[in-house]
Amino acid sequence: MKFFVLSDIHGDILCCKKALEIFEKSDCNVLLILGDILYHGPRNDLPHHYKPKEVISTLNPLSEKIIAVKGNCDGEVDQMVLDFPILSISNQLYMNERKIFMSHGHTITPQSLPPLPNGSIFLSGHTHIPTAYKKDKVYYCNPGSISLPKENFNPSYGILSDTDFTVYDLNNNSIILTVNFD
Repeated sequence: MKFFVLSDIHGDILCCKKALEIFEKSDCNVLLILGDILYHGPRNDLPHHYKPKEVISTLNPLSEKIIAVKGNCDGEVDQMVLDFPILSISNQLYMNERKIFMSHGHTITPQSLPPLPNGSIFLSGHTHIPTAYKKDKVYYCNPGSISLPKENFNPSYGILSDTDFTVYDLNNNSIILTVNFD
């Protein structure tokens, strides 16, 4: 099983559509969205292609394939227009025997994780900076942001498989970084 991982769309329709075109062509089964779907928030610049209503109409037809968590820019009003649940600050699923713990990363952070079994994956966004590494017994994976990347990264997304997590550049699909699972 493979998961396509997005975070921090922030209402940018151009980046959202580009990412979803890649998702549809991929062999991924599920789309994991790590929050901040529609709005840009007070600390971010307005995305170039800010059209949250179009993001809604683009994501809703895929609702059966989406598992999402709440970001710091998401609220109850967003849930009223999205056809998939977004208000939980965390979610958990399993890939084979490996636990995947999802959170946007603003309330549950790498420094405040709940107890996780050895080899678990912590998926988060929020920082807009891609990461993929293992520390102690947990893999920390962040796909970056498809709309408002930081620290000179390009817009990016991730693919989570049984064997690794890889972050790709949204513009040219080149690999930005990867971590292999033991």
